[in-house]
Amino acid sequence: MSNTTHHTVVIIGSGPAGLTAAIYAARANLNPVVVEGEPSSTSDQPGGQLMLTTDVENYPGFPDGVMGPDLMHKFREQAQRFGAQMVTDKVTKVDFSKRPFGVWTGEATPEPTYTAESVIVSTGAQSIMLGLEREAELVGHGLSTCATCDGFFFRDQEIAVVGGGDSAMEEATFLTKFASKVTIIHRRDQLRASKIMQDRAFANEKIEFLWNHVVVDYLGNDKLEGVKVRHTQNSHESELAFAGLFMAIGHKPNTDLFAGQLDMKDSGYLITKPDSTSTNVEGVFACGDVQDDVYRQAVTAAGSGCMAAIEAERWLEAQHS
Repeated sequence: MSNTTHHTVVIIGSGPAGLTAAIYAARANLNPVVVEGEPSSTSDQPGGQLMLTTDVENYPGFPDGVMGPDLMHKFREQAQRFGAQMVTDKVTKVDFSKRPFGVWTGEATPEPTYTAESVIVSTGAQSIMLGLEREAELVGHGLSTCATCDGFFFRDQEIAVVGGGDSAMEEATFLTKFASKVTIIHRRDQLRASKIMQDRAFANEKIEFLWNHVVVDYLGNDKLEGVKVRHTQNSHESELAFAGLFMAIGHKPNTDLFAGQLDMKDSGYLITKPDSTSTNVEGVFACGDVQDDVYRQAVTAAGSGCMAAIEAERWLEAQHS
């Protein structure tokens, strides 16, 4: 006897995109099931990256700011209020080759855990980190992955950016609006960034460069107070005081699960049709940071989650008309 349950819509992921999709899908009487991930997984965190963020001051509707986990709790409560079913589990396999689509959780079994008429993918992305001790606990306490989100908190303070590509130059340039000085820490003696982005950073009097260095440790207890760096050529180590450190060495979308089934860029981000959340598989939609390598904001993720749910509803109606 099969334990598979069938649903109209299954949503994979529960960040701002997934939970907004759940709100809209539930209000459309699609009875969505949200497989929200596992708390122990950094790449599959229920609530997404905002669960690792403290103050969120740029989400509309919260003039005094809101804690990231509190915001996601409100999203979740709202989705449940309209009937969305939450499942705290990790999706381990999908089959989009035929309809209904198959979605597996937990250990591999012959039969899927769920079948679905439509699937919304909102598994998000994660910032590439250095993998140092205490990294996770310092995120939101001086260690950040988003200049747009957190730059305001470092007004008139000295901060640093790790990276050498376009993202690092863009983050550093943006941060000079707030910080008194921004030091770019780069492991090489030249940048990977495009010429125009390099020129912009070199011309900014608030930006300094620390060449041929890597961060090897974080300083401070409850919050970041500085970093220990090592010279890549002579291995000399030194300690530098910074109020904040921004990671800008790239993002990794959580798309391994969909390899070979959904079209994606070389960088791993899912490809959606222009002005749409539709993927190359009819009935499968993607929203949020899993397909957005440009904005990566909670509010844009939520907007695309709304789009995905509306498109799924209209697609389902068309199938039964």
